[in-house]
Amino acid sequence: MTLQNRTCVVTGASRGIGAEIAKELADYGANVVVNYRSSETQAADVAAHVDEETPGEAITVQADVSEPEDVDAMVEQTHEAFGPADVLVNNAGITLDGRFENIDRDKWETVIDVNLTGVYNCTDAFYDDIKASDQGRIVNMSSIVGEAGNFGQANYAASKAGVIGFTKTLARELAPKGSTANCVAPGFIETDMLADVPEKIREGILEDVPLDRFGEPEEIADAVRFLASGDSSYMTGQTLSVNGGKHL
Repeated sequence: MTLQNRTCVVTGASRGIGAEIAKELADYGANVVVNYRSSETQAADVAAHVDEETPGEAITVQADVSEPEDVDAMVEQTHEAFGPADVLVNNAGITLDGRFENIDRDKWETVIDVNLTGVYNCTDAFYDDIKASDQGRIVNMSSIVGEAGNFGQANYAASKAGVIGFTKTLARELAPKGSTANCVAPGFIETDMLADVPEKIREGILEDVPLDRFGEPEEIADAVRFLASGDSSYMTGQTLSVNGGKHL
């Protein structure tokens, strides 16, 4: 599953799942654009790891994916450093949780702007690159919450369900060019987001996970790497659910 000389853009890549995706793609030879919004130091650490520990190379690019002007600037920096993108991983996302009755318009729009419109902005900006690549790949990060819903996450669930529908349409439209679009839907993964969940709730979640543990970011990165590689060339419009068997 070599990615040698491929240019991979990973949004939200300064920490957590995004950081592991960037490192994993670089381990297989990719040149990686490490996007971040505010975590400059952490993004630099990811890029340093890529440059020092992998066959790939990395640059960091600050951009808020909900802002089209920022995304356009990211395209320019990507082209200057590595040329056109071959792989786009739309990973950036946020949560602003609460019961629906407590989710005001600002919380709704902020989550949708980043998690769904941000995916649109980045896809729109890199679409011509992906379409023209001989192995163009779009990998969008959805969530088990987008597949099944979750108490207190109406805005997040809507955004991640929207990503799945968006991806299925992209898959149909990219297919004539031989490029693909797929989703990864992580379950509950050991990240900063999960670390903020109270222990009692964590225990309740685990009761419904057949593998009886939370996932690791590296396990999500493995799935993304597969979808980014040539080995997934006959897969498009699919959602890989990496969730330990939850909701079987």
